[in-house]
Amino acid sequence: MASWGYGKDNGPCTWAQSFPIAAGARQSPIDITPTAAEYDAALASTPFSIQYEPENAMELCNPGLSVKANITKKSVIKGGPLEGEYRLEQFHLHWGSDNKQGSEHTVNGTMYPAELHLVHYNSSKYSSFGEAVDKPDGLAVFGIFLQISDKPHPGLKTLTDLFNQVQYKNKSINLSQEFNPICLLPANTNNYWTYLGSLTTPPCCESVTWIVFEEPITVSQDQIDAFRGLCCGECGSDAIVDNYRPPLPLGERKLRAAFQAKA
Repeated sequence: MASWGYGKDNGPCTWAQSFPIAAGARQSPIDITPTAAEYDAALASTPFSIQYEPENAMELCNPGLSVKANITKKSVIKGGPLEGEYRLEQFHLHWGSDNKQGSEHTVNGTMYPAELHLVHYNSSKYSSFGEAVDKPDGLAVFGIFLQISDKPHPGLKTLTDLFNQVQYKNKSINLSQEFNPICLLPANTNNYWTYLGSLTTPPCCESVTWIVFEEPITVSQDQIDAFRGLCCGECGSDAIVDNYRPPLPLGERKLRAAFQAKA
């Protein structure tokens, strides 16, 4: 059995037994209360520079608890709350067994059906993701909510159309067509919340500057269903669903907003 997972016996409430930092004061995700976020004009005045490069043969894989794409090209972000340049390492998603749940971050206590995480490491200071992963300023993650609409998301469709080839654990494929992760970002990247947090999966390192965008991307019901068709075993076993960690207390940390909340 995996040392951790999302079941009753190995789920989030048990992680701190094997990964003590999971009980730390800088853990993620959190519930975002927009009215409690502090508007920071400095964030608004330094918008993100997002320079993602197209991947030629991006690897898409099923590690058993999510679906993940590994990035090889030099795709970098800077600006906002970040000092220096952060390089995209991979992206993955979290989703629910139904449309009422699935996201890790919540807004005013409400969950979205899924959440996309684009994981970057501080390439100005560290030579690799592995070196950066446990450093306080090591990582920056874009969190993007997914919302159901009547139209499929064109960028995500490239991936969900291939899920039958990575249905089982440890399956992976390389895309035959070019894919630029920029297509997964919301139209508005100026409106976001940011706080200091952690990885939401073990070892739960407290190394992440979180950037959670206010605007979700929209996907079709068929696309969300495609995620629920992925399996956590090597042959037709249980579906991967509800692979999310519930929100943890913000505590003494500051939640900042790069935009002014509507009253």
